[in-house]
Parts: sequence; C-alpha cells; structure tokens
Amino acid sequence: MSPDPNPAPSSASASVVYGTPSPELVEAGADALQTSPLVPGSTALEALAPESLERAVMAAPPGTLERRYVQALALRALKPGGELIVLAPKDRGGARLRSELTGFGCEVEETGRRHQRICRVLRPDTLQGIEAATGAGGPQRLAGLDLWTQPGVFSWDRPDPGTQLLIQHLPSFSGVGADLGCGLGQIARAVLASPAVTEMTLVDIDRRAIDAAARNVPDPRARLVWGDGRVTPELSGLDFVVMNPPFHDAGVESRGLGVAFVTRAAALLRKGGVLWLVANRHLPYEDSLTRLFTRVAPAREASGFKVYEARK
Repeated sequence: MSPDPNPAPSSASASVVYGTPSPELVEAGADALQTSPLVPGSTALEALAPESLERAVMAAPPGTLERRYVQALALRALKPGGELIVLAPKDRGGARLRSELTGFGCEVEETGRRHQRICRVLRPDTLQGIEAATGAGGPQRLAGLDLWTQPGVFSWDRPDPGTQLLIQHLPSFSGVGADLGCGLGQIARAVLASPAVTEMTLVDIDRRAIDAAARNVPDPRARLVWGDGRVTPELSGLDFVVMNPPFHDAGVESRGLGVAFVTRAAALLRKGGVLWLVANRHLPYEDSLTRLFTRVAPAREASGFKVYEARK
C-alpha cells in the first residue's frame, strides 16, 4: 500500500521537526514527529491542531512563499510560549528569517554558525499575518497553468519547458503504465487522453505534488503513490513509463539521481515495453539508456532539452 498522503498526527508527540536540520547546529529530539512533505509517510503540518505543540525545529526551505507558509503553520500549531527554532543557509533564505518571524509578531534571538542563520522564538499569545502567509503558500489554482499547484512543488508557477516538449511528442499509449516523478500531473493527464490506457500510476516524493495531481488528474484509471520513484513498490511488467526525471537533490545537481530513475524504469517495464523521457541536453543519460534498453532513439531536441524513446 502507498503511504497515506495525510496521516494523522500522533497525539503523544509534543514536538515536530521539518526537514533534516543539522544535529551539529540544533537538536530536534528523538521523539520529534517529521512533518516535511518530502519525507513519505510524514505528518502534514496542516494536520496539526492549533496550539498543540511544545516545540518545533525547522530546516527552512529556500522559496519565500513556501518558507513563510511552513513557519506560519508551525507557529499556529505551537502553544503560547512554545519554542520554534528555524535555520537556513544565509544565501538560501537565512538572511530573511528574522524579519519574517518578526512579521508574525515574534521576538527573535538570532545566531549564526557554519554559514547558517539560526533563529529562536517563543510563540507569542497573539500572532500576526498567519492567514496571509498560509493563503499565499497553500494549495491554489493558477490561471496561467490551469492547474492546482502549491509553492515548493517543481515548476509550481510556470509551465516547465521540458515537460511541455515531452507532452508535444508523446504517442498514444495503451495498457498499464507509470509516471515516475509526476509533479502536478501534466504528463499523466496527456497520457490518459488515450482511452487504450487501462491504468496509470503517478509517483512523486512530494506530498504536495501528489495532492495537486489528485485534483488535476481526476481519472479513475490514475493511481497516486506518495513515494520515491527510484524504489517504487508494487509495480512490474509495465507497458510504458513516462517521466521528466529530477536531477537536483537538496538543491544540488545530481546526475546520478536521473540515472537511478532510468534504471528503475527499465526494471518496471516488460520486455518490449517503452520508456519516454525528457532531460536537459547536458545530462549524459545515453550510456544508461543504451545499456538498459535494446533500442534508444532520440525523438526530439529543442530549447536545451532532449526527448528519448527507449524500448526494452
């Protein structure tokens, strides 16, 4: 079974952690409940009852709307007097932490260590601007995308050119398939336009993407899995896989990440099954594709991206 996208919080936990803050900088606590949407099976910050926590430790994300959103949710969940510790690299949002927390009505103690800013606050009785921050950073439908989306999800506020290029060149599929790293669900929605597709599994490690894809792809043939596309369970013998594989891990380019997705796709496909993928032109996936597939054909190259068709 896939993890529940919104598991209920544990009533026994009085503290939470968001992400993976360095234990050399702050101790989250062994009993802290994980709340990052990038950790499958974690509890959603949105699900925490107001004024239910004693302590929260947060490795703040770099995006402004996303960062303000999670700080606001954590403050809302803390009891008055509860402790919030937020840290981030100075050049990835850390320099703004003090002003953001002050804007919520908090008095801030700030320190710096190992190129990170670390802010500690005690939740005041009265908070300011929480509704504005949660509204701006929460799920929303953008007219320019015509999709449900949320800040923090890949390409959340603009069409991704690689995804668009792949969609433009996809054939009509049939049978059972998967989209590994489905994001908001645009590729899956295009694939499911074919009535010959009987089932499609959409996988993403970001709970927010899965939540958005569930709204963007309201098709009974679609099955949504919150999980890591490199180790997706309960899939085998697929007729097709489509994907725009990620190549950044914690903000750092990782070519091995995309190769792992290609390797997983090959393992999931039946003999004769096909993989369609798009990748940035500079990423060297050809060696992995030719090693794992019997036929590899570049289908299109444009705007810095390459589309491949690979048959097992």
